[in-house]
Amino acid sequence: MKTSLSSRIDAAVRAAAGRPLLWVAVVLFLHAWPVIWSVRTPVPEPPPVLGAVPQFELTDERGRPFGSRELAGRVWIASFIFTRCPAVCPAITRQMARIQGRARSLEPALHLVSFSVDPDHDTAARLADYARSHRASPRMWTFLTGPVGEVQATVEQGLRVSMGTGGDRSPESISHGTHLVLVDGDGRIRGYYDPEAPDVVDRVVAHAALLVNER
Repeated sequence: MKTSLSSRIDAAVRAAAGRPLLWVAVVLFLHAWPVIWSVRTPVPEPPPVLGAVPQFELTDERGRPFGSRELAGRVWIASFIFTRCPAVCPAITRQMARIQGRARSLEPALHLVSFSVDPDHDTAARLADYARSHRASPRMWTFLTGPVGEVQATVEQGLRVSMGTGGDRSPESISHGTHLVLVDGDGRIRGYYDPEAPDVVDRVVAHAALLVNER
């Protein structure tokens, strides 16, 4: 039985080998398959426009001016932290670090920006130490501070994320929004993402890549 089956297979292979047109068809199919697949696979829709971020200029961790001018034409992802945060901020920054690692191929078209919501305490030097402790790439990830009023205007009125300024400004009394914000190269908000969501890194990187490829 096995010998007979093997013989039939050998015969079929020899017959196919003797038909050049069959091999041509196979080669053409293999070349055409990526095109067929791309046609059959729907392209994801880019995230919707949710608002515009007004022009701003703050101070980065190296003490230099940084804002809308430096981000013009680049897709960017914002987070909101402070260096003496006892709870959620380290987790947010770890998620940003994961995004940095996953999205290196999108740099320099993609940039990460972390705003301090405790700017009176978070000097440029403190932010520089914080950035180093989280292995932030200076080329890809910027940390911002500045006068409280200017930071708050950018965070609350621009990016539409809460930034509490009441209380005694002890670490325990500082409240702020935790969502990551995706902004396109024209300064338009394109998404808010819960940093605690299990798929947040995948979603943010995928949406950022769509916006990079739009340009």
